[in-house]
Amino acid sequence: GNQCEEKEIHTICSCQLGKPGQVAAPPHLHTGKRLAKTVKYRSNMAESRNTFLLRTKENADFNQYWYSPRTIETIVREVETNAKRAAFLSTPSVYFSLKNKELKENSVVFDLDEQWSSNPCFVRWDFNEPTAFPDELAHTFDFIVVDPPFITREVWEKYTEATKKLLKNDGTPTFILLTTIQENKDMMKELLDVEPQAFLPGIPNLVYQYSLYVNYESEHLQQKNPDIPDFD
Repeated sequence: GNQCEEKEIHTICSCQLGKPGQVAAPPHLHTGKRLAKTVKYRSNMAESRNTFLLRTKENADFNQYWYSPRTIETIVREVETNAKRAAFLSTPSVYFSLKNKELKENSVVFDLDEQWSSNPCFVRWDFNEPTAFPDELAHTFDFIVVDPPFITREVWEKYTEATKKLLKNDGTPTFILLTTIQENKDMMKELLDVEPQAFLPGIPNLVYQYSLYVNYESEHLQQKNPDIPDFD
């Protein structure tokens, strides 16, 4: 019921961008291209008043990196346009920024950080045990948003296993949206049949430029993110 909405008010939420309680990966595991440090991240301040972000500071102990307000807004729009019931794997920033109350109450955020444990829409989840969640959640979601703490194949295989177990399998349309480095393009196509989009996710304090991938056609995601300098 309204518990999901009420609990959010009392919980300081950590937008982990899929960095739930994990030690940062060694530098050699990150092969993503870096944005030049001399290039300033462009952000429209009028759009920056995301309540979730305003309440939360990045926690280095959790390897946390925030999506930008525009990126959160863009992903939220994709979810609310297409989903009836969504699962958010290591993406609490997007879940807690949902505006559609009915969708929010019908969706679930899966994360290792137990600060949300009192929220009935939260499931404690460790990607090392990818299908260790209540059986009644299996094959009940039509939209999955994914952002793992690491970019390696080993980790992505575990998130893939969870994604496939959570997605509906009754023949109705299902949607996957995820973020990772563009060098993972072929691997993401193989694992989850997703394609990179023109819209690049803004992550102001992450030195690696991620790409956004989906398994469906999206007009909005064909538009470049004005916050991101030209990046090839």
